[in-house]
Amino acid sequence: MKLAIILETKEHEKAWNAFRLGVASLNSNHEVKFFLMGESVEVESIIDATYDVVSEMKKFEDAGGELLACGTCLKSRQLEDATSCPISTIYDCVAMIEWADKIVTF
Repeated sequence: MKLAIILETKEHEKAWNAFRLGVASLNSNHEVKFFLMGESVEVESIIDATYDVVSEMKKFEDAGGELLACGTCLKSRQLEDATSCPISTIYDCVAMIEWADKIVTF
């Protein structure tokens, strides 16, 4: 299955669970693409001992997941130079949705 995950929040537990779902899906031999939009482009700065979002994000990338971030959302927060994610467009998000068999949003 091809799974698209769209994250729109920087709420620690929700972001952590979104990446956990991505990792579990990859480990179950599914293809997964992840798109950060809105305030979720700030997740790389989350520091939380209980919900280690950055660690789950790294596990996702290490497992072969594709991670994209909305360039407009990054630029509106002056974060385009502070992200390790490929800067993408809304058209990349559309392409991801067209590619996917299932879409999950958090």
